[in-house]
Amino acid sequence: MVALGGGHGLFAALSGLRRVTRELTAIVTVADDGGSSGRLRREFGVLPPGDLRMALAALCGDDEWGTTWSRVVQHRFQHRFTEPTAAVGDREPADAQADRGLSGHTVGNVLIVALWELLGDTVQGLDWVGRLLGAHGRVLPMAAVPLDIVAEVDGADPDRPDEASVVRGQVACATTTGRVRSISLIPADPPACPEAVQAIRAADWVVLGPGSWFTSVLPHLLVPELAAALVGTRARRLVALNLAAQPGETEGFSPHAHLEVLADHAPGLAIDVVLADRTAARDSAAELEEAAGRLGARLVLADLAVTDGSPRHDPLRLAGAFAQIFEGD
Repeated sequence: MVALGGGHGLFAALSGLRRVTRELTAIVTVADDGGSSGRLRREFGVLPPGDLRMALAALCGDDEWGTTWSRVVQHRFQHRFTEPTAAVGDREPADAQADRGLSGHTVGNVLIVALWELLGDTVQGLDWVGRLLGAHGRVLPMAAVPLDIVAEVDGADPDRPDEASVVRGQVACATTTGRVRSISLIPADPPACPEAVQAIRAADWVVLGPGSWFTSVLPHLLVPELAAALVGTRARRLVALNLAAQPGETEGFSPHAHLEVLADHAPGLAIDVVLADRTAARDSAAELEEAAGRLGARLVLADLAVTDGSPRHDPLRLAGAFAQIFEGD
């Protein structure tokens, strides 16, 4: 099994998939430019480690070792004291983040970057972290270089609602007030991680989503070597849809609109199964089934959400849905 994505969406997919198979590889987007990941990326010139860290944490087991290490690598340092007030006339630092030290960084991000510096090999460093955590699978970056996402957005300027504009950076794309129409990558032809390409070609199943559609899921389709591997692989392909539209990035998107923009970004990609939450798809099941059919896929509806009413996937329910699909096809 190979899962593609990033952030909380990939965390959810992996939390379910690791309960179904131990032959699991996560291929993770590397375009984050905010928070701890953005700081480390800018300071050390490395891939942003945050989404890679989250994927490793998701692959930790449910035993004491796994739960403990998952909490450790996800732990975020915070200041526990009050900064002294600057005297009148004192100048604030040009870059406030430069004086923050470890505050805002996560243990896992720092650990990953340390291993990259020591070993000089991105994949080897991630494999070592996986061994330490006892991860049930492998985590790989989708590209060998950091990426920037560029979005074409309608109505980003409230005074010009019909005007298209360009937004650059994952954080800016995810939080735009406009409607994202399409994305591209900088560099436009990034080198894929060779191990990621190999994993896709050797897989039995490839899972895309859930997750931030434009900034975590679709970027994989714009890395030429990954896109070619996804089209040419013998694996069956599953798209797992989100439980709700994401404020800012996909505000107002219906479930079938997610499939339509996926088809726009990867017109040659056929899909075998579209998995959606029964409640989330209730008001547009017919349109969703039609959109899935245009991709060559059958639609599978299941109860996937946690029971508290929040738009979060339940790992056990997701695992059950995955198991039924994989065993039945």
